[in-house]
Amino acid sequence: MKPNKSNRLMPLLMALCVVIGILIGTFYANHFSGNRLNIINSGSNRINNLLHLIDDQYVDKVNIDSLVDVAIPQILADLDPHSVYISAKDVQQVADDLKGSFSGVGIEFVIRNDTIHVQGVIKNGPADQVGVRAGDKIVSVDGKPFVGKEVTSNEAMRKLKGPKDTKVKIGVIRYGEKKVRQFTITRGDIPQKSISAAYMIDEKTGYIKIKNFGENTYAEMLIALAKLSQEGFSNLIIDLRDNTGGYLKSAVQIANEFLPKNRLIVYTEGRKSPRQDYKSDGRGSYQQIPLVVLINEGSASASEIFAGAMQDNDRATIIGRRSFGKGLVQQQLEFPDGSMIRLTVARYYTPSGRCIQKPYVAGDNQDYEEDLLSRYQHGEFFSQDSIKHTGPAYHTSIGRTVYGGGGITPDIFVPEDTLGMTSYFKEASMSGLILQFAFNYTDNNRPKLSSFETMPELSAYLDKQNTVDKFATYADKNGLKRRNLMIKKSYGLLKLFINSRIIYNIMDEEDWIEYLNLDDNVIKAAIGVFNRGEAFPKKPASVKKGGRNKGKTAWMGTTPMPRIATNYTTRA
Repeated sequence: MKPNKSNRLMPLLMALCVVIGILIGTFYANHFSGNRLNIINSGSNRINNLLHLIDDQYVDKVNIDSLVDVAIPQILADLDPHSVYISAKDVQQVADDLKGSFSGVGIEFVIRNDTIHVQGVIKNGPADQVGVRAGDKIVSVDGKPFVGKEVTSNEAMRKLKGPKDTKVKIGVIRYGEKKVRQFTITRGDIPQKSISAAYMIDEKTGYIKIKNFGENTYAEMLIALAKLSQEGFSNLIIDLRDNTGGYLKSAVQIANEFLPKNRLIVYTEGRKSPRQDYKSDGRGSYQQIPLVVLINEGSASASEIFAGAMQDNDRATIIGRRSFGKGLVQQQLEFPDGSMIRLTVARYYTPSGRCIQKPYVAGDNQDYEEDLLSRYQHGEFFSQDSIKHTGPAYHTSIGRTVYGGGGITPDIFVPEDTLGMTSYFKEASMSGLILQFAFNYTDNNRPKLSSFETMPELSAYLDKQNTVDKFATYADKNGLKRRNLMIKKSYGLLKLFINSRIIYNIMDEEDWIEYLNLDDNVIKAAIGVFNRGEAFPKKPASVKKGGRNKGKTAWMGTTPMPRIATNYTTRA
C-alpha cells in the first residue's frame, strides 16, 4: 500500500513543533529569570531595548520620558559642545528667540520681591491697547493671585503667553494706588527685533547694533540702512559684540550687501555634507561704504561668519577683542513628541579657508565652558600680546595674515576698560545691587523721569541727582559696606551703569545703548579709523600669495570674564 502524503509530513511537523517549543521555553525561562540582555541587539537597538527592560522590570516605577530627557543630552555631550537636545516643553521658547515674533500680551517685565513688575509695554501691542503701563505690578492672572515664590520667569511666560486671539485677565496695582485694576488682554503677535539700535553717532557715522541673527534680521537691516541713508551717513559701524549668532542664512544675506560680485562669504563641509559655497551676487547696495565691525569674546557663530567674511575679503576693519570661536554647523532634527536635537553636521570655513572653531575634547566640556574665564584670567582681555594662536596661518585677499583655530582676532585690539575698577564696583555690579537700586529709583520717581522725551535730556537730569551717593546709601543698607575711597575711584563707572539702567527702565533699548556708547573706547577707536581714512585694510608691504600657510604659531585657551549683570527683561 502506498504511504499517504500526510503521513510522510507528520515526522517533519513534529520535529518543527519540538524546536518551536524549545525556543518558546528558552524565551520564557530567560524572561522570568531576569536574563533578557542576551536577546538585545547591538547598536541603537540596545538603547531601545534597555528602556523597555527598565520599564518592564525595574524595581520602582520610572518615568521613561524623563529618563530619555536626561540620557540624550549625555549622549550628545560626548560628540561636541554644540550638539544639544531640546525637550518638547522648551522648543517653543528656543524657537521664539530667533523668530520674528511670538504670541503674547506685549509687555517686558522683571521679577522683584516675588512680583511681576511691568518694565515696558510694547507700543500698539495688546497690553498697550487696553491701558497697561510701565511700572504696573501684576498681582493676579485669570482671577487667581500670582505673587510669592511661585512667580518665576518661566511660570509668568507660561501664563501670559499663549495662542493668538486667546484672552487672559490680569490684575495690576499701579504706582500710588491701592485698588487693583483689572485688564482683559487679547493675545496677539509681538515683534522680536534682532536689531536693537540704529542711529547716527555723529554727522557722518551711522551705527547699527545686531544682537542676534534671526528670521527677520536681514529685513530689519535693510530698514536700518534706509533710515541711516536718509540721515546722510557716509561711514558705518556694525556692532556684533555679545551677538551669540543665529541663522547662517541671515549672516550671508547681510554680508552680501557689502561685497562685490562673486566673493566667497563662507563655505560649509562635513562628513555627510558636501562642500557648499556661499558667494555674493553683486547686488548689494553698500559695497563701497567705509565699514567697521565690532566684536568681542561674546561674538559667536553667525557673528563670526559675518566678521570673517569682511576680514578675509579686506572689506572692513575689525575692532575689539577676539571672538568666541564657534565654527560648527548644527541641523535641527525633530522627534515625533515635539522635542528636537541640534546635531553638528558640518564645519564652516571663512573665505581664506580657516575654521575658527576653538579646540575641544569630545565628552569633556568643562574646559570649553570655562574658556572665556580662562582668557580673562590669563590677561587676554587686557593685553593684545596675550592672544596666542596654535591654529594654522592663512591670508586675506590682499595678503594679510589671519589665523584659524580659535575665533576671529580683530585688526585693532581694544582692551577691557579697567579704569576705575575696584572690588567695590565688582561686588556692586555682580551682586545685582545696581540693578535693584536702579529699578527702585525708577519706580519711585517714574512720573518725573517719564516727563523727559529724549535720552540726552534724561541723562542731563540724572547727572544732577547724585545717584552714586544714593546708591551707596542703598547698598550699605543691603549688605555692601560703604567704602568712600573705592566709591571715589569707581565714581565714573558707578555713575555710568546706574544711570544707564535708569535710562533703560524709562526709555527703550536704543536709548540705553546710545548712552553707553557715549564713553565707549571701542566706539572711539572706530571713529578714529574713519577719521584717518583706514576703514579699508591696506595691503602689507611684504605680501605672500593668498591662501593657506601651513606653518603654526602659538594659541592659548580663552575665557569669558565675569560679566556685569545686564538684566535684560523678559517678554511675554
